Amino acid sequence: MPTEPVPQEPVAIPAEPQSRIAPTRRTFIATGTAVGTAVVAGTVIGTDLLSESEAAAAPSAPTSRLTVTVNGTRHTVTVDNRTSLLDLLREHLDLTGAKKGCDAGACGACTVLVDGRRQNACLTLAVRLEGAEITTIEGLADGDRLHPLQQAFIDEDAFQCGYCTPGQIVSGVGCIQEGHTHSPEEIREWMSGNICRCGCYVKIVRAVEQAAGRK
Repeated sequence: MPTEPVPQEPVAIPAEPQSRIAPTRRTFIATGTAVGTAVVAGTVIGTDLLSESEAAAAPSAPTSRLTVTVNGTRHTVTVDNRTSLLDLLREHLDLTGAKKGCDAGACGACTVLVDGRRQNACLTLAVRLEGAEITTIEGLADGDRLHPLQQAFIDEDAFQCGYCTPGQIVSGVGCIQEGHTHSPEEIREWMSGNICRCGCYVKIVRAVEQAAGRK
């Protein structure tokens, strides 16, 4: 006769110690977030953050008072010593014709004339121009009568979006005054600091030629 199996008592498997349980991804992220928050909070609450009284007592940026003549009008202003000529024109004198393109002297959109010479206004510190004579695109026309180069840009359709046009025209005026208009190649060379992203270079050269009397 078959014998019945003898029942066996279940064997209890001891649980692993808590320290040996590997953390899950969820608990790892939660722990890391908590630690990071504590560090940031400690930094903000600790000594890294100036109190309001300390911030108020911190020295302000040095300023200077200067006088310049812009488009025939004399201006006396007080500016932060770090202020560029471009920001002086746009933010202090409300002359927004000179454009802020690259702000690094690479595009020429901010070109103005300083004592008759072309300069990138974004690279020129205003405090260095005490007593200077500055001409911007706003100062080229004589009332309702356009400057010959402004009219030439219209005649030759030498612009598209128009953003670079003020700098192109002012630079072209400087190019003419400097006598660098003997050939299209020379004009291109001396106007190479002014970038036209629309690609109107051929018409820009023609406009400069026209204003210089070569066309």
